[in-house]
Amino acid sequence: MAIAELTIVPIGTGSTSLSGYVAEMQRKLATLEGIRYELTSMSTIIEGPLDRILDAVQALHEHTFESGALRVSTSVKIDDRRDKEGSSAQKLASVQARLAEPNEVQ
Repeated sequence: MAIAELTIVPIGTGSTSLSGYVAEMQRKLATLEGIRYELTSMSTIIEGPLDRILDAVQALHEHTFESGALRVSTSVKIDDRRDKEGSSAQKLASVQARLAEPNEVQ
């Protein structure tokens, strides 16, 4: 399973507020199958098979235009580990476990 961090910035909206666009993107994500997602204060984390993540990115990018943006800037960062199953929660738990250990990088 891949994990992606997605930031979509609508440009040419006539306002500095983006929360309406973010809300619309979250509503769109809720209609997409085969992925899990989590809104953060700076981006959205999407987990699932890589092809579903890429489909979601395209759908959200297009949806932002459909919501009234005149220009859209989309940034995607993908972590696709294939040697074992992973998730965003698993990655955080791994770091938390390391924090409980002595100061050593392993």
